[in-house]
Amino acid sequence: MWTAVGSLAAWLWLLLCQGFFWRTDVRLPPRTEPAPGDWPAVCVVVPARDEAAVLGRSLPSLLAQDYPGRAEVFLVDDGSSDGTGELARELARHGGLPLTVASPGEPPAGWTGKLWAVRHGIALARAREPEYLLLTDADIAHAPDSLRRLVAAARTGGFDVVSQMARLRVKSGWERLVVPAFVYFFAQLYPFRRIGRRGGRTAAAAGGCVLLRAETAERARIPEAIRQAVIDDVALARAVKGGGGHIWLGLADRVDSVRPYPRLDDLWRMVSRSAYAQLRHNPLLLAGTVAGLALVYLLPPVALVAGVAAGDAAAALAGGVAWLVMTATYVPMLRYYRQPLWLAPLLPGTAFLYLLMTVDSAVQHYRGRGAAWKGRTYTRPEAVPEEG
Repeated sequence: MWTAVGSLAAWLWLLLCQGFFWRTDVRLPPRTEPAPGDWPAVCVVVPARDEAAVLGRSLPSLLAQDYPGRAEVFLVDDGSSDGTGELARELARHGGLPLTVASPGEPPAGWTGKLWAVRHGIALARAREPEYLLLTDADIAHAPDSLRRLVAAARTGGFDVVSQMARLRVKSGWERLVVPAFVYFFAQLYPFRRIGRRGGRTAAAAGGCVLLRAETAERARIPEAIRQAVIDDVALARAVKGGGGHIWLGLADRVDSVRPYPRLDDLWRMVSRSAYAQLRHNPLLLAGTVAGLALVYLLPPVALVAGVAAGDAAAALAGGVAWLVMTATYVPMLRYYRQPLWLAPLLPGTAFLYLLMTVDSAVQHYRGRGAAWKGRTYTRPEAVPEEG
C-alpha cells in the first residue's frame, strides 16, 4: 500500500510540478516577420552518412524553401558507402537553393562522426558570413515555410537557438506503441516550458531541427566544445545556455522525420545506442533509473491488480488513481501523433520496454560496444584535451 501511495504522490508531483511536461501546446511562437529587406542570411548544414534511402524525401524539401533572404545548403557526406553524395548532387539539378556537397574524411580521435561533419559544414558556411545556421538531419523533411518561420521566431523572441522536435513517423504497430512515448519521456526529462525560461537551468534541443545564431555558435565553441557528445543536441543546448544564451524548444507542426522504424529491433537500437550515455555511464544512475521506472510506471497497475486480488482496497485505490493520472498525461501526446487513445493505458508496458532498452544499453557499453551507429562505435568519452 505504501509503495502504491508513493507512486501516486510521484504522479501528482509530475502532473503539477514538472513544468506541465504533458501538454503539447508548446509550438513555434507567433510569427512576426522582418521587413522584406531585413531577412538575415542563413546556411543550412546537413550531416549525412548512408542516407540515400531517405534523402530523396528530405533534401528536396530543404532546396525548395520559400525564404525571402539569402540561404544555401551544405550537405556533408560523412563517408557514405551508398551514394549519398552523388544522389544529393543529382537532386540539386532540379533547382532550388544553392547546394554544396562536401566530405571531411574520417573523424579524428575524440570526435563523433556527426559532429566532425557538422564542424566541416559550419566551417564552409562561415565563409558566407550567415547570421544563422540551421542544423538539420538528413532524414528530416521541412515544409516550404519552415526556415522562414524558424528565423521569424528567433528574431521575434530574441532566441539564440530555436529548435523543433520533428514529428517522428508513426505507421507500424511498434511505432505506434513506442514512438509517442519516446517524445513523452523526453518532455518529462526536459520540460519545454522550463527550457524557454531565461536564467533557467533546464537545457535541451532536438537535433533534427536546430536554428542557431552563428555568433552564439562561435562564442560557445560549437561543435568543438561538444565533439565527443553522443547526445549532441542536449550537449549543444547546455553549451549555449551555459554561456547565457536563450533557447526555445517545442513540438513541430510542419517538420517531419521520414526515417522508418517498422520493427521493434529498429526502435530498440534507436533508444539503446544512447540511453546509457544519457545516464553518464554511471551504474548508480542506472540503478536509480530502473528503480524509478518501476515505481512510477510499473507499480500502479501491479498495485491495482494485487490490491483487488488481496482485498487491499487502499493499495488498489492508490494504484488505480496513479494509473489513471499516468494515462491522462499521455493522452495529449497520442492526440498530437493522431493515435487511438486506447494506447494510453498501455504506457506501463511501453515503459517496461524502455527499461529493458536502457539496461541493454549499459550491457552493450560494458561489452565494449558503446553507442553504435552506422558502422561506428563510441565508447565512454574520456577527458578531451583543450586545443591550442
